[in-house]
Amino acid sequence: MPLTLELNFPSSLEDLSKLKLMSKSTLSFVLMSIGLLIFAMLPKASATLIKSFQGGSPAKQSKKKAEPQWWVIPILNATVSLIFATSVFSHLNSPHSLHPVIWSACIVYFLGFFGIGFVDSHELQSRPSVFGLSDLVRKEAAKTEPLRRKNEGGYEHDFVKVCGGGEFGKSQPPIAIAVPTSPSGYKSLSNEELANLVLSQQIKDHTLEKILNPKRAVQVRRIVFSKTLQDHTAIESIPSEPSLDYSKVYGANCEICVGYIPLPVGMAGPLMLNGEKVFIPMATTEGCLVASTNRGCKAITASGGCKAFIVNDGITRAPCLKCLSAEQAVALAKWSEGEGSQALKNSFESTTSFGKLVGIKPTVAGKNVYLRLKCFSGDAMGMNMVSKGALALISTLLAKFPDVVLVALSGNMCTDKKPSAINWIEGRGKSVVIECTIKKEVVDKTLKTTVDKIVDVNLQKNLIGSAMSASVGGYNAHAANNVTAVFLATGQDPAQNVESSNCITLFEKNAEGDLWMSCTMPSIEVGTVGGGTGLAAQSACLKAIGVKGGGEAPGDNAKKLAMVVAGAVMAGEISLIAALAANTLVSAHMAHNRKK
Repeated sequence: MPLTLELNFPSSLEDLSKLKLMSKSTLSFVLMSIGLLIFAMLPKASATLIKSFQGGSPAKQSKKKAEPQWWVIPILNATVSLIFATSVFSHLNSPHSLHPVIWSACIVYFLGFFGIGFVDSHELQSRPSVFGLSDLVRKEAAKTEPLRRKNEGGYEHDFVKVCGGGEFGKSQPPIAIAVPTSPSGYKSLSNEELANLVLSQQIKDHTLEKILNPKRAVQVRRIVFSKTLQDHTAIESIPSEPSLDYSKVYGANCEICVGYIPLPVGMAGPLMLNGEKVFIPMATTEGCLVASTNRGCKAITASGGCKAFIVNDGITRAPCLKCLSAEQAVALAKWSEGEGSQALKNSFESTTSFGKLVGIKPTVAGKNVYLRLKCFSGDAMGMNMVSKGALALISTLLAKFPDVVLVALSGNMCTDKKPSAINWIEGRGKSVVIECTIKKEVVDKTLKTTVDKIVDVNLQKNLIGSAMSASVGGYNAHAANNVTAVFLATGQDPAQNVESSNCITLFEKNAEGDLWMSCTMPSIEVGTVGGGTGLAAQSACLKAIGVKGGGEAPGDNAKKLAMVVAGAVMAGEISLIAALAANTLVSAHMAHNRKK
């Protein structure tokens, strides 16, 4: 049956005075509860009121955005709860028709506002739209983050210090800035402030794309490198506008991106090479390559660095000459490296200021003679230089042997841009050997594997595996990757990566249990003048390394560049072999070389 509620409201003050709403015991309970409520709420209300006036005078406060008086909510919650409880207690002693009205009003309040007051009022003032809950979670996470990072081996290797003449920020100390606690906080900072956070190691440079956006990350990173490279102006000549679509580059093609050439260019390092920290520009579209090389640089530098040596230096050209007979071919060969060598040398060197003919090695095949000419070319890579000198030399030789015919200025025994055993054995360009010893602790912490595993993988893969494939100069994991990336960034002839990538990588476990390694590269063909090195972006990359143009002595800069190439190869070799030993190669490429 339907429930009927009859309400009789008082119609005058006289009727209201006649109402007996509470007994004496009920009234005593209400008064005592109100007293306790005031005693409990007074400190919090007072503290909140004090906070509200700490901002300054009313005039100053009026300029701020108006905020609700959140301190009232806890008082209302308690008051309405008390009224509701009192009315129920009173109704049990002395029922009255006004009690249901009180209950209805309290229920409406409970459904609409009850619970807000139990959230910290200070959090409500700062973020009323979400009641401060996200900030509370963030603060709690911030308390546990240092412990988590320490347990995961953080702190010491969280950030790769980038430096030219010194470590990050030493030449220009960064300004102290409070680290934001949310992505929106980072976005509100200026690019200069964000760069200072990177320089002071409060955020990692490779996370900029995650907290900002790919395009702005490049802008911030350019500021960072402009303050850390040896030549602070080098980064200015590496173009970044009009921009590549960095959102496509990031996570798929290149890490630590600073611009385009028009390929993405990443910076790996610093690498401690011959006692100097160098930075390696790498142009690539292979995701994970720069990151992997960077890890190798980190491991090498943390163990004291590497040492590189130039074993031989000379670019080659081998003209093909056809004689009337094998007898004449043998006579020509003996004359060219014997009594006629000085005349040929004089002819060659008359065409160049820096070029020096340092060797003539004839090879006879029937009636044919291949004169492999070796030329010191200063800081130029030297192909034009040696070719020009070779023509003058042939003119002198033909005056002695008029019946001989020049078949081709290049007879493929040079050998240029093709695989060949002669480059592997005799060398071409700069012959470099580089070595380092990586501490076993660094192998464990940075490379995530063991010395024994690395030695074994290198033996089975780089040595036995390459021998079984009859490889020539390919006793390495992926030397061509790093050679090509540095070549593209620094204006070298990318086709010469074929012979320049000749490399044998060796590992040994020494008596202390540490990892010794070396890379021997007999035919690195590089130059710091001429060719693509004159282009603005490529020239800037050479400047970043510190080898732009000619060296103090002819050839110094080109030799240093060759050793930097070898250093990049060594860093890439150790990182990849370690990844294979730890079986993390696929997961690394999935993380860095695939879009999420």
